[in-house]
Amino acid sequence: MTNRQKALIVDDEPDIRELLEITLGRLRLDTRSARNVKEAREWLATETFDLCLTDMRLPDGTGLELVQHIQQRHPQTPVAMITAYGSLDTAINALKAGAFDFLTKPLDLARLRELVATALRIPDSTNSGAPLENRLLGESPPMQTLRKQIIKLARSQAPIYISGESGSGKELVARLMHEQGPRHERPFVPVNCGAIPSELMESEFFGHRKGSFTGATEDKQGLFQAASGGTLFLDEVADLPLPMQVKLLRAIQEKSVRAVGSQQEAVVDVRILCATHKDLAAEVAAGNFRQDLFYRLNVIELRVPPLRERREDMGLLTDSMLKRLSESTGLGAAILSSEALDKLMCYRFPGNVRELENMLERAYTLCEDNLIKADDLRLTEASGCKENGEASLAQIDNLEDYLESIERKLIMQALEETRWNRTAAAERLGLSFRSMRYRLKKLGID
Repeated sequence: MTNRQKALIVDDEPDIRELLEITLGRLRLDTRSARNVKEAREWLATETFDLCLTDMRLPDGTGLELVQHIQQRHPQTPVAMITAYGSLDTAINALKAGAFDFLTKPLDLARLRELVATALRIPDSTNSGAPLENRLLGESPPMQTLRKQIIKLARSQAPIYISGESGSGKELVARLMHEQGPRHERPFVPVNCGAIPSELMESEFFGHRKGSFTGATEDKQGLFQAASGGTLFLDEVADLPLPMQVKLLRAIQEKSVRAVGSQQEAVVDVRILCATHKDLAAEVAAGNFRQDLFYRLNVIELRVPPLRERREDMGLLTDSMLKRLSESTGLGAAILSSEALDKLMCYRFPGNVRELENMLERAYTLCEDNLIKADDLRLTEASGCKENGEASLAQIDNLEDYLESIERKLIMQALEETRWNRTAAAERLGLSFRSMRYRLKKLGID
């Protein structure tokens, strides 16, 4: 006989505690109840819980403090925050602090049961399939940080805005976040918002009924329905026209959609992840993107570093890509010459990992004797490095980027030479510790 899963209920109102105890009991969960933060901490210190539901306002503190305590001491326990109706700011703060999800009062029992079912499906991070290192290659500090963030954010239901340049791997990050989370057995539906004609957008997202417009010869489900129970990934979300942004905002807020030609709304349960290579905040400032939608989508931002910020991963990436090419074509393994690797290390890669893949595929096809030489890469002198290691003037199409790359290289070298002792590295570079900390933050070096 298996042990029943256990939930901790934290609320100072007896009738709310009783309602939650009865509802969770019917879901075959054992429950423990606490009236305040102190009692909750005492329960957490003596028992292990599969879920915690906590009110925001408690007699001796806040649910936010409890979320932070559980994040630090019991990170495997998902926490859902119960907030007053309309307290969106509070809910967003809870999600940013690490809450799994939130509920609003008065409690919707159907929504509560759905939330509990999702929370209890969160996979154990120690046993969640293939390690991320095999899927998201790179041992550079930015990539190690990114993998840690993916694992942490996968457990949450918070909307995530994945920012990064074209070709940097935003869809892969979104897919990994889905696979590491409680929705991993449900659909992952990616959609390129810039590839859907504006006149078909509402039908594509929400579906349509037969006869609702010319050409609608049968009922069709939309992307929201296709992703039910899973994750909807909105790539290039900045390309959505303003009228569609209004409809998307409503669907996210109401957790329901109405198919074109239908009089009834259908409840949908999806987690929204979005991405764009554009600066979404700048798009809001320019009036191209609704601020209220930006606020809902950008609860937490996850930045994917461009390839030029993790050049030390170049050897690992090229080895993996060439191995894949060899396996897919059966033409034998190719080797990258040291001169070719040097040339790749100097290139800015505006197209990032996607551009590197295309470049290697072309070079793999053109090379002789399975040896990829520098000339096989078809890079001009302007896009490589001079023999003395200095960039040619033609290569510098963005002075700030170039200076930033030099700064990053020197800081990384100092950190590696001092075994990541930041104080010692700052001294070696002639910087104050405060100045060093500012530069690390600016460059995204953790």
